[in-house]
Amino acid sequence: MRHWLTLCFILVWRDSDIVSAQRPIIPENFYTQEHLSELRAEVKELFYHAYNGYLNYAYPLDELQPLTCRGVDTWGSYSLTLIDALSTLAVLGNHTEFRRVVDVLSKKSFDSDINVSVFETNIRIVGGLLSAHLLSHKSGIQLEPGWPCNGPLLRLAEDAAKRLLPAFNSSTGMPYGTVNLRYGVPPDETPVTCTAGVGTFIVEFGVLSRLTQNPEYEAVAMRALKSLWDHRSSLGLLGNHINVETGQWVATDSGIGAAIDSYYEYLVKGSALLGRPELMEMFWHHLVGIERYMRKDDWYFWVTMTKGTVSLPVFQNLEAYWPGVLSTIGKNSDAMKSILNYHQVLKHIGFVPEMYDVQQREVRPNREGYPLRPELIESLMFLYQGTKDKNLLAMGEDVLRAIQHSTRTPCGYATVKDTRDHRLEDRMESFFLAETTKYLYLLFDTENFIHSQGISGKPHRVASRSCMLDTGAYIFNTEAHPMDVGALDCCHGPTERDIWQKAWFPKRSSKRNSPESSDDKLSIVSSSSIETCKKPHWQSFLWIKSPPRCSASSAASKSWTGKRRRSSLYSLLTCEAAPFMQMFCIGGEVCDI
Repeated sequence: MRHWLTLCFILVWRDSDIVSAQRPIIPENFYTQEHLSELRAEVKELFYHAYNGYLNYAYPLDELQPLTCRGVDTWGSYSLTLIDALSTLAVLGNHTEFRRVVDVLSKKSFDSDINVSVFETNIRIVGGLLSAHLLSHKSGIQLEPGWPCNGPLLRLAEDAAKRLLPAFNSSTGMPYGTVNLRYGVPPDETPVTCTAGVGTFIVEFGVLSRLTQNPEYEAVAMRALKSLWDHRSSLGLLGNHINVETGQWVATDSGIGAAIDSYYEYLVKGSALLGRPELMEMFWHHLVGIERYMRKDDWYFWVTMTKGTVSLPVFQNLEAYWPGVLSTIGKNSDAMKSILNYHQVLKHIGFVPEMYDVQQREVRPNREGYPLRPELIESLMFLYQGTKDKNLLAMGEDVLRAIQHSTRTPCGYATVKDTRDHRLEDRMESFFLAETTKYLYLLFDTENFIHSQGISGKPHRVASRSCMLDTGAYIFNTEAHPMDVGALDCCHGPTERDIWQKAWFPKRSSKRNSPESSDDKLSIVSSSSIETCKKPHWQSFLWIKSPPRCSASSAASKSWTGKRRRSSLYSLLTCEAAPFMQMFCIGGEVCDI
């Protein structure tokens, strides 16, 4: 009966008047540099209104309550909003305040008897500190000898990460959801963790391992990822909650949204950041199942992980990150189709609610809020970098107008409790300053250093190692904290390869061509040599519509084949510009297809 009902739904869906949104037409004279400058100034004012409100009324507590203008501890009593906002200060170019906050945080300690979310502490605290550490050279901070392999923020990030490691001591290698910062996993902690809570560590822990030359962090993150991979269904799908001791799925609905989202995101980003092609192979395998079973007219619905039948025909706000992921792998057309649908929801309601019933075209009961989430803006920023389509700027301005009109308070910006009547709730989560404002600013700041197209770089030397910084090869963690890929080569290289290879366990096979048979050793791909980069296998799947525009005098310049196969390599520093997708080459190298 359930399958028959599902079939009926699909038939109704296809015949319904709910169709994929059409792209509007934005005149060429819209969004001039003057207009973009005005939008940047507005976003800056928005950020500082919220940031100063936090400092004046909430610090040193975790978050600001913007309706009552007071503070509250939420995730762990470690001045969360201050840490989360730090990388945004760097992106905005406020070096004075960045230095002041770094000085404050350098004296901080995480030795506290408090229970914290392993997932949230990793993406917000560890990720925020690592990003600020890697950005600190741009703010005039006196760097310690050996930077970026040394420094107060790096030590603080490692201190926080060490306190999360006990969570990974499960029979499957998948982490528990909660840990006490002083005593480890609480005795009464549930073994059930969401999929994203298992698979969202490889970016932060990988960066930490490469900078500290301690392979343990990357090793536990990889073990957790591969354990999840081993528990996928025959359709290539995952459930959304799993028992980390038994490996049994507790919730078997599969989607791209809440409780799963950043697992997929980190397969793509971890592969590019750390030179791990096996992670991208895993993503491609999952993508086949996602496209086959979840995608319905450019929406993505929840399905059963074993049969692929639709179980929940809704759109979640958290799913709005997906077009951004698609854009980074060159699927701009598919990304644009979905983001137009999501923007249609915004125009219909005024905000993108936590859950929207696509079939009924209405907000889902009990999921009607909008907590100032960044996912739609994140995708707009990434997709604009890949297409330069001004419609995306207009969509971003729509989000900005909604936030300014309905959520501003005397001391900050408030969560929308109900998107139907725009009633507010007394909360401003830290990601508003870490992500929402940052992505808005980067959408309108087309010349920001984050968007460098690889035409310049800053050589840096640590002891006997050389690396290239500021090439524009930044990978954002899921909390929008940018990591400079080139910096990882400052602290490791081929001479450490044998040490790193011994770090990963358990060893199963020496075959390396697929995730199922890949070697479990922790291999390191060095990018210290820009002009001799080796393209990872997974990059042969990317579609690049046009070749890099290199000078005719470049020795690396070769004819463009335009085919989906390996061809020539292009030097980073001889190209005028590089297609956006190529920024995901290892270590910032610009490689063609």
